[in-house]
Amino acid sequence: MNKTPAIPGGFDETYDVMVVGFGLAGGIAAISAHDQGARVLLLEKMPDPGGISICAGGGVRTVTDLPRGRLYLREAAGPDVPDAVLDALAEGMAGLEDYLRELATVDGARIERRERGGNYPFPGHDALGILEVAEIPGFDAAREYPHVRGRLLGPNLFKLVHDNVRARDIEVRLGCAAERLVTDAEGAVIGLSARAAGRPLRIAARRGVVLASGGFEAAPEMQRKYWQIRPVLPAATRGNTGDGIRMAQAVGADLWHMWHFHGSYGFRHCDPDYPFAIRVKRLPDWTPRIREPEVPMSWIMLDQSGRRFMNEYHPYLQDTGHRPLDQFDPVTQGFPKIPAFLVVDEEGRKLYPLGQAVLNDRDVQPYAWSADNLREVENGILRKADSIEELAGLLGADPAVLAASLERWNRQCERGLDDDHGRPPASMTPVRSAPFYVGKLWPLVNNTQGGPVHDARQRILDSFGEPIARLYAAGELGSIWGFLYLGAGNLAECFVSGRIAGAHAACLPSWQDS
Repeated sequence: MNKTPAIPGGFDETYDVMVVGFGLAGGIAAISAHDQGARVLLLEKMPDPGGISICAGGGVRTVTDLPRGRLYLREAAGPDVPDAVLDALAEGMAGLEDYLRELATVDGARIERRERGGNYPFPGHDALGILEVAEIPGFDAAREYPHVRGRLLGPNLFKLVHDNVRARDIEVRLGCAAERLVTDAEGAVIGLSARAAGRPLRIAARRGVVLASGGFEAAPEMQRKYWQIRPVLPAATRGNTGDGIRMAQAVGADLWHMWHFHGSYGFRHCDPDYPFAIRVKRLPDWTPRIREPEVPMSWIMLDQSGRRFMNEYHPYLQDTGHRPLDQFDPVTQGFPKIPAFLVVDEEGRKLYPLGQAVLNDRDVQPYAWSADNLREVENGILRKADSIEELAGLLGADPAVLAASLERWNRQCERGLDDDHGRPPASMTPVRSAPFYVGKLWPLVNNTQGGPVHDARQRILDSFGEPIARLYAAGELGSIWGFLYLGAGNLAECFVSGRIAGAHAACLPSWQDS
């Protein structure tokens, strides 16, 4: 540790570049800055690294045909993302395979490429691919990352980045929370204040600070400022509380698409103190008019009146599944679809587990959903009804309305056509055989997309579109996905934006020399 109490401003330590947040974006930003010759400090406020990145599916989206892939990115990102920012992401995604294979030389990771188009039939949907870290020799995720549960390839991908951070001997400080940015008289960022083990620190960054601290999945007070829908339950981590957004705002940052989050619907745990939602079963994604789903969905969703109100099987359910729940009724002054109700019959119960927990938290025992859904009936996550009348009582609905809803749905299943909401025919499963099972469903957030506005160099911009000197963003902190999320797109953005931010920050002249 380099103690420099004489630094102007009373700093305790000094580095060239500081990176806040050790998920994928922070790890890559630290690697990139180091490889440009900078002395780097990587801070993570949680006791374990990984952030929300390590909970992801682990696929990294690539562009296989740059002009056509960019067309798709434009549609998904929405019209408010400048062309230069979109171009930087597209070009970076086109070079990701070479970069991941370069990283893999450190630990022998096996990189696999899969052909997989976009989630929606926009132009260029077939000019996209997926990279995965299929295997790392000798790596046991449960042993190395016991705080992570739920997905296989997410830990593999993070391990690849983690090994590259270790190979470069980049200093990592866990349990160290960045709190405020420090600026000079002209507003340039020259360091930050942090806290570790209750002790305050002021750390100088001679060249720049990269904020890669994620979004605000676990910040309900921030969500209430920007979202109508409530409550929204976090799905994976308690660490993403909007710290980087607040720090950037405090020095003048503008924000964009704070409304947009990647989310779905899921269950509450039977323990009211359990901090996470439990996601509904992940069924395969599909692309309208191109690739239809072939897996039956065992459930339907009903509102509080007992009426079906949505296509339960969106093309990318983990992204947009929450949106139909976001309806406020000015007559009743409430949200009639929060909670909503998942309903299956006896045959549906037997198909597969209805939920899965995914998390990164050493202090939370991960919930293991039972194979036949019966443990959930015992603990109250699901409730059993032996008749339609009893089911109506559990919903608080009129039995006649509920009976009509089920009868209509079952007739549509017989015809193979959902006239009401357009659910894909192959996914349609009748709900007719008592006993019935019902569970309350709540909106959940996988990860947020909003945050500080940035330019193509990942420089954070103020409300007049001017860069805030020496301050950068990476990853989901101000992601470019301003309309629809692209599956595996945030992970691609972590790599691309981290590389850009780390390299640019490292190449700035030191303010100590000016």
